[in-house]
Amino acid sequence: MADGSDSDEPWPDDEQKFYDDGKEYWSSINPSVDGMLGGFEKISPTDINGSKAFLRPFLKVGKGNTNNHRALDCGSGIGRITKRLLLPMFDQVDMVEQCQKFLDSARTFIGQESSRVENLFCCGLQDFTPEEGRYDVIWSQWVLGHLTDEHLVSFFKRCKQGLAPNGVFIVKENVSGSDDTQFDDVDSSFTRSKDSYVRAMMKAGLTIVKEEKQRGFPKDLYSVYMFGLR
Repeated sequence: MADGSDSDEPWPDDEQKFYDDGKEYWSSINPSVDGMLGGFEKISPTDINGSKAFLRPFLKVGKGNTNNHRALDCGSGIGRITKRLLLPMFDQVDMVEQCQKFLDSARTFIGQESSRVENLFCCGLQDFTPEEGRYDVIWSQWVLGHLTDEHLVSFFKRCKQGLAPNGVFIVKENVSGSDDTQFDDVDSSFTRSKDSYVRAMMKAGLTIVKEEKQRGFPKDLYSVYMFGLR
């Protein structure tokens, strides 16, 4: 999550290795909030408060037109966002995460409210297809760097189909401080430019209805942007 420079790090030339390396990295991480946030657990309250403020106006309870029946947490880890953002706002939440170890810890971490977590899908986003028309909100945060450009666009297209009427797809991601995409060979992920994400969204047929920069993070971290998409 920390900022970096355009580097001499090796770029992936083998798609399967790119995915396998990312999966191997996360399988070595402790199933905790600090583990999910790469040692930056302290930013979690600021992150959740920013996300609540961004999401609430879309919902009928916030005078928007989106229902609050069912949400999907993409790249959910142990369920930090499910527990602290989505379950307080939605009747039911589904989680999709490629690391079974994290899903095995999720219900204990979430606690009593985990009874409202309906489905735990163990799957990488490159292979995941949400049920058509199922979700009022699809939330994807700090996970899209683990998709290739081609899979990013196809995932966006599938998420659009997964939205219920008046549903909204929220993307919250680090963006590089330049026009360049940076590759981190430690966790096998890309940090894309903001414009790169916008191009992928447009290519997938999504419309940006709201965009906002997350405030209050330490200055040595990448900038983080939230996009509301339909």
